[in-house]
Amino acid sequence: MTVEVGQKVNDFTLKNNSGETVNLSDYAGKHVVLYFYPKDDTPGCTTEACDFRDNYESFKELDAVILGISPDSEESHKKFIDKHDLPFELLVDTDKEVAEQFGVWQKKNKFGKEYMGIVRSTFIIDKEGVLQKEYRNVQVKGHVDNALNYIKDELN
Repeated sequence: MTVEVGQKVNDFTLKNNSGETVNLSDYAGKHVVLYFYPKDDTPGCTTEACDFRDNYESFKELDAVILGISPDSEESHKKFIDKHDLPFELLVDTDKEVAEQFGVWQKKNKFGKEYMGIVRSTFIIDKEGVLQKEYRNVQVKGHVDNALNYIKDELN
């Protein structure tokens, strides 16, 4: 069963880019922008991460934390962060358990070939841990602004 808007999000535990254990509950009392992306250092994922980076201070002013999640390894995340100077954590979901909890690990089709992968999606969780907004199958351009404006207009 996937989490739905209006529901409290179940706590989860993943490793971050530094190998430290991170729990969703560590961010209780803050808004959480949880974004799932397919792969480190690919064009769309890099654009999205850099858009979050460029708006990082604006999210921080709204008491919001940004967490990126993909199936990539800790080492891959570390290189991605260093290469693009990302100021937020990337979480390792190699087992896709959290991706499945949010319903973003799905069958995809590219050039007639089917495969399983992450559907680019963002979830905004409020300070009480309740899912307030979901953006599924995201188009990168303008997406970060939409998420930022939602928090500014609806949650603050």
